[in-house]
Amino acid sequence: MQSHSLFIVDDHTLFREGFRLLLKKLPYISRVDEASCGEEFLAMLDSGLPDVVFMDISMPGAGGIETTRRAMELFPELKIVALSMYTDEDYTYRMINAGARGFILKNSGIQDVEDCIRMVTSGHNFFSPEIMDSILRNLSKNEKQPKNSDLSERETEVLYRICLGLSNQEIADLLRISKRTVDKHRENLLLKTGSKNTAGLVMFAIRNGIVQV
Repeated sequence: MQSHSLFIVDDHTLFREGFRLLLKKLPYISRVDEASCGEEFLAMLDSGLPDVVFMDISMPGAGGIETTRRAMELFPELKIVALSMYTDEDYTYRMINAGARGFILKNSGIQDVEDCIRMVTSGHNFFSPEIMDSILRNLSKNEKQPKNSDLSERETEVLYRICLGLSNQEIADLLRISKRTVDKHRENLLLKTGSKNTAGLVMFAIRNGIVQV
């Protein structure tokens, strides 16, 4: 794995320092920066963008959701992963809608952290298993579950393969259509599902039973 720079945004000093020490032990981590609040993090981005940002949700001032939204408006290429102590489905969707690439619990093991870094830096999404279990348990209870009836058969096929982590070119090759057509399908999927990124599409697909976790 190539060398990566990381950023931790959390208002709890002990957690932040402990997490930084843990990350620094990984041989492929070249740098770990820290910020104690959203405003401090946003101000530090001008000096360079990290490969992955671990963003606490509950912080004084601009919380993780607002900070993620503002950061993504400034730097859409940022890869932000939400940090939380809880498997709250509402927090999950709000962070994904703000632009986060994934969600990891603060009590996760080091293997989950490494899997998260590997997946997100490769352009994929990552959700702690507990998060996915919580979402699946609540599927039948969610009265506001979005409908996928507006998706065409081809769009559903493309969405399914997006959830498998395939690139647009790989999907085009598999379905024997042009990459430009897949690009258009992805654009339509984002509009129809109200998603802002691939992670949002994945969450939509899970909630609507297009994919099973």
